[in-house]
Amino acid sequence: MLMPKRTKYRKDMRGNMKGTETRGVSLEFGTIGLQSLEPAWITSRQIEAARRAMTRSIKRGGKIWIRIFPAKPVTQKPAETRMGSGKGNPEYWVSVVKPGRIMFEMTGVTKEVGVKAMELAAQKLPIRTRIVCSPNLSGESQP
Repeated sequence: MLMPKRTKYRKDMRGNMKGTETRGVSLEFGTIGLQSLEPAWITSRQIEAARRAMTRSIKRGGKIWIRIFPAKPVTQKPAETRMGSGKGNPEYWVSVVKPGRIMFEMTGVTKEVGVKAMELAAQKLPIRTRIVCSPNLSGESQP
């Protein structure tokens, strides 16, 4: 599971997810990518599930890049606890994803195999996504 080795502060504020993404909106490493269309918190478990689905689909061929990292801690108070007595403890980690963000990239596979793998990964995520391909991608495998 992805999480930071260390952070400056143990607990973060919730923040907001207004607007669209300005960084990480184009393919930089691979030839096929998965782009978000909605704002959301993507947990480290969801990122790992999507990664496993892609890796198994391409039968460990090609190369996968994960372009998001869960660096935001989400706290929860224990069940049946009275109001007050401070903020809860960090329970899991999330990545804040805004519309337009490229979350995963892949190369070294054919277009059909890559699109199928990205569709499987998209099913593991709680948001609407779209698959983007680089213009020089054809049906054959890229070296």
